[in-house]
Amino acid sequence: MSTSKVLVGFLVGAAIGGALGILLAPDKGTETRRKIIEKGSDLGDSITDLGETIKGKFNEMVDGVKENLGKTKNAAV
Repeated sequence: MSTSKVLVGFLVGAAIGGALGILLAPDKGTETRRKIIEKGSDLGDSITDLGETIKGKFNEMVDGVKENLGKTKNAAV
């Protein structure tokens, strides 16, 4: 769980830093809006990837528990 917390913290920090960098940059309003849309899309992709990673880790954990339960059940018989 701590790895996912670090990853979420990193993503949130990167998003905040990116947003502040875009908002404080001396660009035209249209260019700033375009950059915000791109960063929002990138953040959405990152969140999707994080969800897939967490799902994969969860499935690995469930498979491990099932395997251990099967071994325990077979040993008890």
